[in-house]
Formats: sequence, C-alpha cells, structure tokens
Amino acid sequence: MIRSQIMGCGAFLPHTVLTNAELAKRVDTSDDWIRERTGIRQRHVVAAGEKTSDLAFHAARAALTNAHMHASDIDLIVVATTTPDETFPATATTLQARLGMTRGAAFDVQAVCSGFIFGMSVADNFIKAGQAQTVLLVGAESMSRLLDWKDRTTCVLFGDGAGAVVLKAHKGKGDNSDRGVLNTKLYSDGRLHDLLYVDGGPSSTQTTGHLRMQGKEVFRHAVTNISAAIVASVEEAGLKISDIDWFVPHQANQRILDGTARKLGIPAAKVVSTVAQHGNTSAASVPLALATAVHDGRIHKGQLVLLEAMGGGFTWGASLVRW
Repeated sequence: MIRSQIMGCGAFLPHTVLTNAELAKRVDTSDDWIRERTGIRQRHVVAAGEKTSDLAFHAARAALTNAHMHASDIDLIVVATTTPDETFPATATTLQARLGMTRGAAFDVQAVCSGFIFGMSVADNFIKAGQAQTVLLVGAESMSRLLDWKDRTTCVLFGDGAGAVVLKAHKGKGDNSDRGVLNTKLYSDGRLHDLLYVDGGPSSTQTTGHLRMQGKEVFRHAVTNISAAIVASVEEAGLKISDIDWFVPHQANQRILDGTARKLGIPAAKVVSTVAQHGNTSAASVPLALATAVHDGRIHKGQLVLLEAMGGGFTWGASLVRW
C-alpha cells in the first residue's frame, strides 16, 4: 500500500507582533480579558504590502530545506487559504512561480480553519492514486486583512502566518504500523453558515468583507464536532485515544483545546498548544503548531500524531499520521 510520508515541515511568522496590551489601545479590551477567554497573549500580523503568498513562500522553503529537497522535486502544490492574494489566480500558482517549480500543478483549497486538514486529504489521495509522488502542502493566512478592528469579540482572536509540509509516496504494509498518513476524516455542514462567516465577496457585495462570529455557538459545535472527528479517525485505524502520542489541534481558543481534551480524556501534556503566541491563524494554525513541536523535539519518528481542526462553513476534520 502507498503511504504519504511527511518528509519535512516548516513555518513562517510575520515579523510584526501585536500584543494584547497594544490591542487594548485600539478597542475596549484588556490583556486579562483576552487571556482569560482565549489564552492568547500575542499574535503576528502582516506588514503593509506583505501578502499571503510571501508567508507561504518562506514556510515552503523552510519545509523543503527540512526535507532536504528542492522545488524541482515537487509534483503538486496545494495551498490552503481563505485569504488569497487575489480573487484569482490561486495563491498556489504564485507560490509555484516564486519557488521556480516549472512542472506539475498548483491550486488552492478553501475550507477556512480546516483548510490544512482538507489539504492533507487532497495531497494524500493524489499520492495514493499515483497522480503525484511528492506534494508540497501549505497553510497560509493573512487573517488580519479580514478583521473589523472595532469588533473586540473577533479582532483579538486572529493572527497571520504560514506552515508547510512535504509529503512523499512510500510503500507500506497497509496497517497502522506504517509511517505516514493513516487516514483523514472530513466533514461539513452548510446549515451553520451564520455562526462564522465573512460578510462580503465578489458575487455578493463585490468587497472583501469582515469576519463575523457567534462565539458561544462556535465553541459548542467545535468541542462536539472535533471530538467526533478524532474518535472516528482513531477507531478507523484500529487504535485507542490513549495510543496517540501527540494531538496537534487547530489553535482557535485555549478553552476549545481544553474542552476537547477533557471530553476525550486526553492528558493536557499530549496537546500541542501555540495559541498563546500565534492566536488563531486559520488554515496555518495546524502546520504552525506541528512545525513547532517537531523542531523543539517533542514529535519524533514512529510516534502517532493526530491533527484536527474546525472552521467556518462549518467544516471540520482530523488526520492521523505516524511520524
């Protein structure tokens, strides 16, 4: 059986850091209020003229370097983003040109905060189908471009950044001892649109719009849906929750991370959390957290890693990987 092994990962954060104290000068909030409700202490934001493709490029180069590979080795680029440089073309093609990749294909995936998980499924299935041997998967976002900076319920939550992985085809035995992606589980429910969305778009308002959210409802659905996706992924692999070495969740809110862990009986020490430093970076948050835990030595060869996320749409899902 063909498995998609992660050969390397990388990350990039804009240089500008926006702390809670600095945010408190813009809106009616405080460091204590933000930390108590979200766990966030700071976030990175793009500078004037800095684009999502810039973040993606730096994360992609870091991932290729970590994998000891070059752009010429890549067959396919998938960029998960909800904040593209332009309505079209895809940010992935901009990245393709900048990396100097002259073969294969490149396209974007849009599933908001779940984008990296959906992209993982796309990459894995391309590899398993034999349509690609090596895939560069990037989650990159400039969420600060979508924020209403007068709305303290949303502007305190989000940040910008990018993370990337390189996946390559390898032969496996077909059981859960294989290294690589063991499964991906994807879900969506369009009926929940009004709980988390952007109030603009080319065919509706001809504007970019601003992010709108009903926080309490999002929290309730997040814990329930993410927990179900994790269980489905683990059970499909013939494993138990206790078998998983590391959980790498979408970094939406520390309370969501804690609530999900309590619901499933996951020890806090097994949950990778970067929300305090990064905020919610949407499709970038899972690969950013993954890269953090890999590069600091927590995640190592042979361990089971469960990635999960939920985003607007609603979309949600999980991916189980043996590192």
